[in-house]
Amino acid sequence: METREGAEAPDGPEGLICASFNQDTTSLAVGTKTGYRLFSVTLVDRLDCIHESAETPDVYIVERLFSSSLVVVVSLAMPRRMNVYHFKKGTEICNYSYSNNILAVRLNRQRLIVCLEESIYIHNIKDMKLLKTLLNTPSNPTGLCALSTNHSNSYLAYPGSATIGEIIVYDANNLSTVTMIPAHDSPLAAITFNASGTKLASASERGTVIRVFSVPEGLRLFEFRRGMKRYVNISSLSFSADAQFLCASSNTETVHIFKLEQHSPSREEESPTWSAYVGKMFSAASNYLPAQVSGMMNQDRAFATVRLNIFGLKNICALATIQKLPRLLVASSDGHLYIYNVDPQDGGECVLVKKHRLFDSEEQGESEEELEGRGSLPANQSYAATVAIPAAAPSSAALTGYSEDVGAKKGEVIPEHEFAAGPVCLDDENEFPPVSVQDN
Repeated sequence: METREGAEAPDGPEGLICASFNQDTTSLAVGTKTGYRLFSVTLVDRLDCIHESAETPDVYIVERLFSSSLVVVVSLAMPRRMNVYHFKKGTEICNYSYSNNILAVRLNRQRLIVCLEESIYIHNIKDMKLLKTLLNTPSNPTGLCALSTNHSNSYLAYPGSATIGEIIVYDANNLSTVTMIPAHDSPLAAITFNASGTKLASASERGTVIRVFSVPEGLRLFEFRRGMKRYVNISSLSFSADAQFLCASSNTETVHIFKLEQHSPSREEESPTWSAYVGKMFSAASNYLPAQVSGMMNQDRAFATVRLNIFGLKNICALATIQKLPRLLVASSDGHLYIYNVDPQDGGECVLVKKHRLFDSEEQGESEEELEGRGSLPANQSYAATVAIPAAAPSSAALTGYSEDVGAKKGEVIPEHEFAAGPVCLDDENEFPPVSVQDN
């Protein structure tokens, strides 16, 4: 869940370079020309800046571990060096340098992943020990990768090809390859796991179709059509906490929310409707059409949408439950955080209820009344409680390992590094670790 502006000349407000939500969507991190900021996004009406650092300029990667004090920072001034900080204490835990520019960092309570263009490094987050190096991975110039937030499985996904949309799913706990998923005909543009690591969503560079697969089996579960327009750049994908919804944002003005539900034929037969009848007719007709046309007819459309007032700007989206209601969060490179209400029963057009500035802590944002006065809010909608499902137990299925080497080759990594005096321990606030791994 990250967006990045041009590295050479950031053009966002105050030089906004990147933005990312943490693993449970309770915090937003933004990197700028002057440093980075961490915001709490647990309230609708208020956006609290919980930390601001101006020590490291031109931050293009900033990732926070859940609600802990651990934050990972990479600067354009030293793009090969990763710094790990305890931001509440204002101390550096450690730093690592790599053989090439760092393109992405992902972390959960068990693993820290560093992605370069043609290699991936897997660290044990409790002591920052390098556990594995995946060398000679397919060229990945954008650093596309995803890590399951469920540390019980710690699945890692990354492109398996530079020319087609293959996904390698790797078990970062057991350090072995799980499966390869032939997801798309075109190269990948976005991938993400759900919270339990049992589902994986993907989109290709064409940006018209979004697919959801089971993990670790790699079976296709859902297929959604974002639109007919080709060559749309999908900038982010994000599941809701209960994996019932999936949102997708792009360089267009529309954010799509898809509902992951299996259609039951028996229910349609019990209560026949005109739409159900037409659906059956299309389904029957699709059997006689070419495969490409038949596939398009069987793809589900968006359950809910958001029309942004911006076009062509990078943004990231996330689904969260804030103050007991489902919300859609959109952090845009225009320097604002937009909060929308989502109707989980009826879908439709989402309601914009708050617009926060990311670079003025005293600015309280535009209220619902102010937005309504401009005529940008539709009528009030109903809401249903959202209940997160428990995380599924990790599977023991594993295939032959993908990497050619256990650890790094000579000269590949860390010509200079500093280890912490002891394990990375943030339990002064009972945050992390220790974390007990439950036996299933």
